[in-house]
Amino acid sequence: MSMTIHIDIVSAESEIFSGTANMVFAPAEMGEVGIAPRHTPLLTRLKPGEVRVQMEGQDEQFFYVSGGILEIQPHVVTVLADTAIRATDLDEAAAIQAKERAERAMDDKQSDFDYARAQAELAEAVAQLRTINSIRQKAGR
Repeated sequence: MSMTIHIDIVSAESEIFSGTANMVFAPAEMGEVGIAPRHTPLLTRLKPGEVRVQMEGQDEQFFYVSGGILEIQPHVVTVLADTAIRATDLDEAAAIQAKERAERAMDDKQSDFDYARAQAELAEAVAQLRTINSIRQKAGR
């Protein structure tokens, strides 16, 4: 008997993924968490990064989330993301440009608010680029 957990990944715009998995990995604020079926209930914030969904007999699925909330129940995982994108739909050139813009804004800060916003934008761009690189590395195996 195969043990699985149901996962829903949704953003403010739409549902990105709904299905069953053997294992889910997500970028919680305290570090990456691995979620297996019958996991202890948990509610935590997400930081920008990659959500990986491992399904039996299928390729691993990758998603980018810009942050949000992760709710874990013993048989259901819900990712409520500010922004969620299938990793294959990420635009590397746009992420590089966003990273460069954020770095320039941090150098030319006008106020603490500008600096904090630039830091958040930089974190999102770097997370997108890490997700793209992660997919490339796994595809090269």
